[in-house]
Amino acid sequence: MSRRSVRLQRRSENVPGQRGKVTTQSNRRRVQPLSKLQCEKNQLVPKGVAKPSVLTEASEKRVMGGSDAAAPSTESLLRPSPLPHLGWGSPADVWEKMVGREQNYRHSKSFMQKHPTIQPRMRSILLDWLIEVSEAYTLHRQTFYLAQDYFDRFMLTQDNIEKGLLQLIGITCLFIASKMEEACPPKLSQMAYVTAGTYYEEEILHMELIILKALSWNVCPETSVSWLKLYFQVASMNAGSDLLQPQFPQDAYVEMTRLLDLCILHINALDFEYRVLAASVLSHFIQREMAEKVSGLPRDAVQLCIDWMAPFVESVNGFGRTTLKEFVGVKEEDRHDVQTHTDYMAMLAVSQEENSQFLTPPNSTEKTCTH
Repeated sequence: MSRRSVRLQRRSENVPGQRGKVTTQSNRRRVQPLSKLQCEKNQLVPKGVAKPSVLTEASEKRVMGGSDAAAPSTESLLRPSPLPHLGWGSPADVWEKMVGREQNYRHSKSFMQKHPTIQPRMRSILLDWLIEVSEAYTLHRQTFYLAQDYFDRFMLTQDNIEKGLLQLIGITCLFIASKMEEACPPKLSQMAYVTAGTYYEEEILHMELIILKALSWNVCPETSVSWLKLYFQVASMNAGSDLLQPQFPQDAYVEMTRLLDLCILHINALDFEYRVLAASVLSHFIQREMAEKVSGLPRDAVQLCIDWMAPFVESVNGFGRTTLKEFVGVKEEDRHDVQTHTDYMAMLAVSQEENSQFLTPPNSTEKTCTH
């Protein structure tokens, strides 16, 4: 009998101590584990819940027409490429493909209406926890933003997901993203470990297949952080320099990504295209004219997002400047690319106080995040 078969048999017999491999506690700060789940076929059944949540594997194309995110105008697609001369390709072709990809990977906050038991704050807490996990394993910023994109798009393809499934869906999205982006992604056992024994490795693998099928295996979006990095690179380049060689100041980039991190935790960030979010962040750090030039977006295309972002800017400024962190095994020139965590939930609360339009979830008996 294989080791895997032995594990499954022991689980079915509910042998005490079987979870010893993953229940070891660490000093890492984390969101409290959610309900233990049992996984079978396409049903994930939280203990104590009579009716299971049935996850569908239908393609995301089925729900794209229901997105309420503002679609870009034809004019924005036809604007000249802001990319400099490329020795390895046509700037116009590269730009057209990037913008076209933005149209194919649609997201919308309307998915909240499809899941009555889920509140916007739950998404914020989940993403905040994924940022912590990303820093713990020194994952790239792009890895976290891929996971965020997978999560939001996957939720748009589902109906009536129970809140007890969110952590499983979130860690699985990060697992998929790490395999797409990282040269040495964390092992499956490490992903199970950070849930403090809440989920088994088999459950993550099962959820991985469900998510990939629901997304039609479309897992290469242009994320908001990839747009931001491109914009800032173009704005910082010297004439004749290479687009692929980072030339921007790392400390300024880290400040920008901290603002972007905070904004993406809020559900209303899904009202905007990723490139609009990135351009709006950039506009709060460099001259507006330069931001318009390097993003290829006119002022009227980003002004609404810039205004929405203002309370988040005030909140970030109120917490002072951040500093580049050092990580074992990470080169100095690559430190800015590692996803870092700060007290984003506290920042989010400050933003809420500064903006009466901020979406406030109702009080409930939900577990709180201790940060």
